Amino acid sequence: MSASAPPPFDRHDPLGLDDLLSDEDRAVRDTVRRWAGERVLPFVAEWYESGELPGIRELARELGSIGALGMSLEGYGCAGASAVQYGLACLELEAADSGIRSLVSVQGSLAMYAIHRFGSEEQKQQWLPRMASGEVIGCFALTEPDHGSDPAAMRTTAKRDGSDWVLTGRKMWITNGSVAGVAVVWARTDEGVRGFVVPTDAPGFSAPEIKHKWSLRASVTSELVLDGVRLPADAVLPGATGLRGPLSCLSHARYGIVWGSMGAARACFESALEYSRTREQFGKPIGGFQLTQGKLADMAVELHKGILLAHHLGRRMDAGRLRPEQISFGKLNNVREAIEICRTARTILGANGISLEYPVMRHATNLESVLTYEGTVEKHQLVLGKALTGLDAFRG
Repeated sequence: MSASAPPPFDRHDPLGLDDLLSDEDRAVRDTVRRWAGERVLPFVAEWYESGELPGIRELARELGSIGALGMSLEGYGCAGASAVQYGLACLELEAADSGIRSLVSVQGSLAMYAIHRFGSEEQKQQWLPRMASGEVIGCFALTEPDHGSDPAAMRTTAKRDGSDWVLTGRKMWITNGSVAGVAVVWARTDEGVRGFVVPTDAPGFSAPEIKHKWSLRASVTSELVLDGVRLPADAVLPGATGLRGPLSCLSHARYGIVWGSMGAARACFESALEYSRTREQFGKPIGGFQLTQGKLADMAVELHKGILLAHHLGRRMDAGRLRPEQISFGKLNNVREAIEICRTARTILGANGISLEYPVMRHATNLESVLTYEGTVEKHQLVLGKALTGLDAFRG
């Protein structure tokens, strides 16, 4: 009995990874890709050059209307999508720009996820439907000016004053901070680290925007200042005490980065591939030269290996079998390879690679931030090192 002939080779899907997707998966991916193509790609180079994200509230409402905010959460107006579908959305958003994926990731995987997993029913009812629709933008405040990779050393405090809590401290590098209507703030208390749901119009709360960035320029990044912010007793997240709470939120966000980084890599690879087929040197397209083909082949191999890894982790998450160490595996590999793909794409484009007429340099600089946030390379190496050896090297 003879086997049927394989389908033609697809330069955009050389491993046939589309076969792993259901019709519903493809519908989600195509919806997000279409939105990003219409609402981000025509404008993002200008946003990046000017260092701003105009109309962010309108963009958030549009993202809410297509179900992209908190999309893997259940109930409260959330889409209840699978982990793979959420990953596909992250890939398509970051193929447009890392700043847009960061907006969605911080909203859904950090702020909404924290309230959904650790909040009271009253907190969920008050905030999640409006955050899912994009009416309210949220931010997640863990990192501090002097304590990024060491959250256990945070200095922000929450003190009891009668039945109230009073928060004092500073947070740094907070995506969405200046436009947020609610902040999930982690602070040290006498009971350990606790999370608080903080309306940003509370007296003593301010969020000056951070300027002069050379990465994630089409994104709102802020400092949060908490100057004796008084909150009622029910502002605390009742389900989280200690660092396991915020770290579990970071794991959820890191999962989205595993996918999103491959979106940035794909955009750069496809730009280089198209350029190589049309740019002529020495009488023929540069894609016809061996060295260029070697670069393209290596880029394609790492890109689609990374997407396959993201698929595998997504299936494990959907099955309830995904471990934090496996997320570190994906974040470490995929962001590192994405940066290398961007840099190689830049060499194929030559001098044009530094122009904002092409997406390569924008993605490359954005990925320098993605490499660092939600855990540096070194942190994820040590997570895997500890898992492999059984020995803890975090403290020296």
